[in-house]
Amino acid sequence: MSEPYHNGAFSGIREFFRLEASAGILLLIAALLALIASNTRLAEFYDLFLQIPVEIRLGALHIAKPLLLWINDGLMAIFFLLVGLEIKRELREGELSTTSQAMLPGVAAVGGMLVPALIYVSLNSGDPMALRGWAIPAATDIAFALGVLTLLGRSVPVSLKVFLVALAIIDDLGAIIIIALFYTGDLSVLALLLGLGVLLIMLMLNRLGVTRIAPYALLGIVLWVLVLKSGVHATLAGVATAFAIPLTPRDDTGFSPLTHLEHILHPWVAFLVMPLFGFANAGVSFAGVTLASLAEGIPLGIAAGLFIGKQLGAFGFAWAAIRLGWTKLPEGAGWLSFYATCMLAGIGFTMSLFIGTLAWESSDYAAPVRLGVLIGSLASGVIGYLLLRIAGSKRISAPTVAE
Repeated sequence: MSEPYHNGAFSGIREFFRLEASAGILLLIAALLALIASNTRLAEFYDLFLQIPVEIRLGALHIAKPLLLWINDGLMAIFFLLVGLEIKRELREGELSTTSQAMLPGVAAVGGMLVPALIYVSLNSGDPMALRGWAIPAATDIAFALGVLTLLGRSVPVSLKVFLVALAIIDDLGAIIIIALFYTGDLSVLALLLGLGVLLIMLMLNRLGVTRIAPYALLGIVLWVLVLKSGVHATLAGVATAFAIPLTPRDDTGFSPLTHLEHILHPWVAFLVMPLFGFANAGVSFAGVTLASLAEGIPLGIAAGLFIGKQLGAFGFAWAAIRLGWTKLPEGAGWLSFYATCMLAGIGFTMSLFIGTLAWESSDYAAPVRLGVLIGSLASGVIGYLLLRIAGSKRISAPTVAE
């Protein structure tokens, strides 16, 4: 799909941007197809497709789920594995490896998670059940957001793309912590202890210098099954496995198992896992949807959290940090383009929908969640794009004048 490596390193920031932008376009197509299927005569077949029973039996081990849950629990574990690999690499040697590099996206990410959650809670404070969705608008979809930036070409400084990637990665880390702490069901202590034992074995292999991916992959599958049976959401097994993968370069190739696995997984996640997830979770029927429906607590809280909360939180916290002298604007960026980039953080599609699937067991909440995510993400993407177009035209016509 692309050259594996560039100048002796994982394909580089441009390759990352290219894959994420392409993934964003494909994810958009998948979401549109799901919306079309849900609002035409195909709706029945769409629902039947998602409810296809899939079963795996190995001796006494028996896992039976509808296709939708295999996508959300199984394939998304691969997505979280890739996210974990990216987080580890960025923390160890990338854009988050030093305090000065991590300060601006870190502060923006904290504000971009806190303010949307507060907006959602304020709009749903009288409904204890609705409050379970407080974390839904706190997430950023890196593929969609970068896809919008890529549409603008060279009019957007690379520094803003790096900032948005770092912000989204910190957002993902925050979402992982939220899922682990707040969206975990009844725990099986035995399964959890066995899973911890498997993770310790992987960490031991890392310490012993084992650089072949196969042992980690096999143990990762065992860990996924144990985490699934423990009551903790199974996707967290992907993150745990990622942090056990060695980042130390191999002697024979000069590349680490982590960067090699990241390169292998990235196109599969970008072009298969995420589109399948989008298709399976974006379908919402607009039958009976009115303006009153949009004003209900859950969709309004999600949409307002993503569109208003994200831009206010991310930009407001970052602005304060810059004014206090803790950090500075990305190189080549003005205030308008930076503000518009913070607005793109309100595109929460993949992770927001995923958290929405964890917040409530009842399918009654699926439609309002999807409606809120779609509206908030669409508004953030369209207006953020238009503002970046304006900022880009100013840059081209008067590059020496600050926005």
